[in-house]
Amino acid sequence: MRKRSDIDFFLILGLISSVYVLLIAFLVIADIRYTTLQDFRLALQKPEIQHAFWLTLKTCTVSAFLSIWIGTPLAYLLARHRFRGDWLIDTIVDIPIVLPPLVLGLSLLILFHLPINGWELENWFRDDLGFPVTYRWPAVVLSQFAVACAFAIRTMRVTFDQIDRRPEDVARTLGCTRLQAFLQIALPQAIRGETAAFTIAWARALGEFGPILVFAGATRFRTEVLSTTVFLELSIGNLEAAVAVSLLMVAMAMVILMILRLVGLGVRG
Repeated sequence: MRKRSDIDFFLILGLISSVYVLLIAFLVIADIRYTTLQDFRLALQKPEIQHAFWLTLKTCTVSAFLSIWIGTPLAYLLARHRFRGDWLIDTIVDIPIVLPPLVLGLSLLILFHLPINGWELENWFRDDLGFPVTYRWPAVVLSQFAVACAFAIRTMRVTFDQIDRRPEDVARTLGCTRLQAFLQIALPQAIRGETAAFTIAWARALGEFGPILVFAGATRFRTEVLSTTVFLELSIGNLEAAVAVSLLMVAMAMVILMILRLVGLGVRG
């Protein structure tokens, strides 16, 4: 009776769980069946799509590195220390995750491009630093980073929460400073989490669309990335090319997720 009960239990759970799994699988199958290998090859041979592909690789990588570089210290502080206002910082970090993408893009546009009290941040970047931001490739990186960093922070905070802090305390009693304990004890133990956070940030940057469209635009051979390529191809009625680029993004996402499983989280057994 117990064995029969277990079978029924797992059967019910499997049926319920399969609804979402089958939905995603059927979405990918529908894309594959709609396009052909010829359509896929023709789409990838377009110079503008090739440019968008390489720009996507570059900007996603830069955004992921920035997310790790900035997100790791913040995640460590939130995980290891309690200070006045930490709840507010914790809430602010989550804003890009729950905020509608178009709102985030509009906020970036207002901050960098529109004058606030007679002062425009874009002018400071252009005149003092020597390069413009809005509707250029730096705007693509900022749009991706604004969201990807939040996911990197959450991943790294979970990582530091799971790491025992006693080795750091012991190292400090033996003469290490907090910085030395962080660099020599905490970070080496968090290497898997770092890899996972980088991978998640890269994948999130790959799928970013709304903020890029508003803040960076979708100018071909300048700010067009793969997500905006799908939009541009749909806008001119080239559905075959849009589906082909979508499949390319699916393949890239699957590779990233496999890396996350194999390297970031480790292979058991």
